Amino acid sequence: MSFPIEWLTLAVVPAVAILLVFVVFWQHRIQQQQHLLLVARMEELQQALNLSRAEVEELRNGVIGVGQRILTAERLLQQMQLHQQTLASELEQLSEHQQKIQLADPESKLYSRAMKMVQLGAGLEEIMQECELPRAEAELLLNLHRQQNG
Repeated sequence: MSFPIEWLTLAVVPAVAILLVFVVFWQHRIQQQQHLLLVARMEELQQALNLSRAEVEELRNGVIGVGQRILTAERLLQQMQLHQQTLASELEQLSEHQQKIQLADPESKLYSRAMKMVQLGAGLEEIMQECELPRAEAELLLNLHRQQNG
């Protein structure tokens, strides 16, 4: 009886050892496949990361460009506002100067009065008599008034 146990031991131990080698080899093969899949996935993720970084850099450059354009537009707006203020001041000075000239010039008073009469609907003869204007000048005032209102 001891012979069969020894024989059984001699047959079973190598079979178990071969089975263990086969299981270890199989596990190693599965791990290799998983490792290759992980490496491939990692490369895909690295490519996606590189692409995302490039897109972020492109967006960043675009935002910087827009910011610079906004700053330029704001500077131009400030310059235009200053220019507008300057022009408004000059216009006010010119208006004051024109009023002074009109007050000092008696002929301009006649023309102002004639224009008021034209605006109120006075006729050619009436304007000529009241403002002492020649016919050509009175006609010119009437024509100008018609063009402005017509």
